Amino acid sequence: MIIAGHLLLPDDDRPGHVRLSPGHLRLDGEQIAEVVEGEMPNTCDAGGPDALITPGFIDTHLHLPQFDTIGAHGLPLLEWLDGVTFPAERRWEDTGYARAMTQRVVGQLLAHGTTGICAYATVHHDATHAALQVARDAGLRGVIGQTLIERNAPDFLSRPASQLLDETARLLEAFPSSGRVAAAVTPRFAVTCTAGFMAEMGKLAAEHHAFIQSHLAETVPECELIAELFDGTSYVDVYGNAGLLTPRSVYGHGIYLDEADQRTLAETGTIIAHCPTANSFLRSGTMDRRSHLDHDVRTTLGSDIGGGYERSMVRVGRAMIEAAASFHEREVDTLPNASQVWWQITTGNAEALGWPGGGRLAAGASADVVVVQPNIPWHNSAVDPLERLMWSWDDRWVQRTIARGQTAYPSTG
Repeated sequence: MIIAGHLLLPDDDRPGHVRLSPGHLRLDGEQIAEVVEGEMPNTCDAGGPDALITPGFIDTHLHLPQFDTIGAHGLPLLEWLDGVTFPAERRWEDTGYARAMTQRVVGQLLAHGTTGICAYATVHHDATHAALQVARDAGLRGVIGQTLIERNAPDFLSRPASQLLDETARLLEAFPSSGRVAAAVTPRFAVTCTAGFMAEMGKLAAEHHAFIQSHLAETVPECELIAELFDGTSYVDVYGNAGLLTPRSVYGHGIYLDEADQRTLAETGTIIAHCPTANSFLRSGTMDRRSHLDHDVRTTLGSDIGGGYERSMVRVGRAMIEAAASFHEREVDTLPNASQVWWQITTGNAEALGWPGGGRLAAGASADVVVVQPNIPWHNSAVDPLERLMWSWDDRWVQRTIARGQTAYPSTG
């Protein structure tokens, strides 16, 4: 397959940025076989002289069963969980329903150019297994975890710790970390788990070299509850004491963290998934991304659907800039720009997750590619073309999404 257009490539002269170059890709099987700059072929299988060719977007924090709850506005986090999210997740008791919903959700993700995810399922083992199968069959890359809840949640979502550990171990064996789609160790958040339970999770994750994902310091009431439940231990240390802070750990939000917390996260290589749209929607607060970066905390970007309301990672990236401006509005030159956003939602997220050959257009890289056909003048615009595309973004511009070398959107099934 030959794909032509303006290629979105990492800028080796400016780490953390991308650049554009006219050219084309040649795909062979599941890999990009060749990247040719400066040469636009007369004919191609996808794209064209006005197309943007980008790596597939990567969303590092989302909830599969919450796509149908997008828009439940006006509730703070803990009330939102009780009133909206937990009832929605109960529906995954029906494995057939969970499988069908995952198929529908995966279709939405691919239609928005997302080919890589770090996702939460529910406490239901069979439903999580089905979700992993659906994602793998669709060609996505990523991790999906059965959420682990033993307390402080409705009875219909709580399980004995021993059962959850056994079920997670079986998922880790069926979908190992070496696979394109892998299971993850996924405590819902420390509120729903005891210290002993989380310590067993840490051992399980280490044994399987598994990804770990959870939530951290999203709201003030949540942080206060953690202090009550764990005798004043800091939220970060609750996870650290359990062995759950590793370079393969991805924690959503990370809004309310002090310098000691940041040092611990940096020393352990733990990742914070910044979720700007969800933070604003639930009025949880605003994460100071620059502060985390200044303290060497690794950060990625996630939609956090359904607290987040944007499926498009380009729009989530735009919100990252707006969140940064709320902290540093008088320091415009230091705000992240469009080039950094495009890097973050592709190469940056892939590098943080340790995905070799992910998030980039390069020979030997995974053939996860999005063909974008804007209906506005952009590459010859007076405005920087990367800025022009990001701030004018229209999801209908996504013409084709290729995952694992096959056209996954539009669906050919």
